[in-house]
Amino acid sequence: MNNQDTPKKSNRIFPIILAVLVLGGGGFGITKYIHAQSHEETDDAQVDASISPIIPRVSGYVQEVRVKDFQHVKKGDTLIVLDDRDFRIRLEQAEAAVSGAEGNTRFSEASASASYANIATSQSNISTIDAQIAAAKVNVWRADQDYSRYNNLIKDHSITQQQFEQASAAKQTADRQLDILLEQKRTATRQTSATSAQSNASSQQVNVAKANAMQRKGDLDNAKLQLSYTVITAPEDGIVSRVNVQIGQFLNAGQTLFSLVIDGSVWVTANFKETQLEDMKIGQPVIVKVDAFPDHEFEATVSSFSAATGSRFALLPPDNATGNFVKVVQRVPVRIEFKNTADSAVKRLRPGMNVFADVNIK
Repeated sequence: MNNQDTPKKSNRIFPIILAVLVLGGGGFGITKYIHAQSHEETDDAQVDASISPIIPRVSGYVQEVRVKDFQHVKKGDTLIVLDDRDFRIRLEQAEAAVSGAEGNTRFSEASASASYANIATSQSNISTIDAQIAAAKVNVWRADQDYSRYNNLIKDHSITQQQFEQASAAKQTADRQLDILLEQKRTATRQTSATSAQSNASSQQVNVAKANAMQRKGDLDNAKLQLSYTVITAPEDGIVSRVNVQIGQFLNAGQTLFSLVIDGSVWVTANFKETQLEDMKIGQPVIVKVDAFPDHEFEATVSSFSAATGSRFALLPPDNATGNFVKVVQRVPVRIEFKNTADSAVKRLRPGMNVFADVNIK
């Protein structure tokens, strides 16, 4: 009897289990179907963040390394110190060049001032000579008048020969004196012109000296700037990556040393299929699940859509005009930003973490 009852009981349990599985599977399928009508999902998503490369602006040997792997730093904190002795020597040379250029400028200005003074003196001499010429012309006129009178008197024998000769000598002396003064004026005029030309040259020299001084000051500012670059600081608050820099190592300008993940710059980049974008819009709510925190749901919103598919930004983008064409569903990167950036869980997210994004499109 017992052997006959056992199969009957087993036959009754199996339909019950099958019914439960069918109902459960149907309910799960219906739930997923209803959810899919108002949501778009993807697990092709990762956490992203602003990552700033730490790059030296000048070449040099490493003197100090003041940061360790994965250390949190503040904006302005010193990360790397380069040997600055060469740069200090260049700074001293630039300072000396500035002093020399400023001295040349002062000397040129003094020369220009002396030239201006010589011009004023020459012009004063010309004015004095003009006054003397005017007086000499008066003497010449008077001597001419006396000579004319004495010439008439000597014909009548009213005066002696000696008196006539004195009048003639006075006329010649007055004429000669006028000629001398006129020649002195011409000489003074030429000297004034030469002094004026020299003054112009001195003025140009002053401009050249000032330009040279400005250039030397620019070299000094550049030397100070180059010296400041020997201290590499953090551009923002954040966490550094692995620091592969050793004391004594030679660094080239423009060489990437390590990276800095900037604080408060975390978001999600989700790569949705092109067939999922029809009803997606900016501002739609998103539920984000991160593999590192499976029990925590992050609230977020759709922020922006990429201007092109991900394949277009690849190093070697596909060219469908060559070879056999195979249609492949493309994916478009979508930026998703967290609502509560002050959430402690958000602060623990790291770029590259895998994410599941669920966008509510209704």
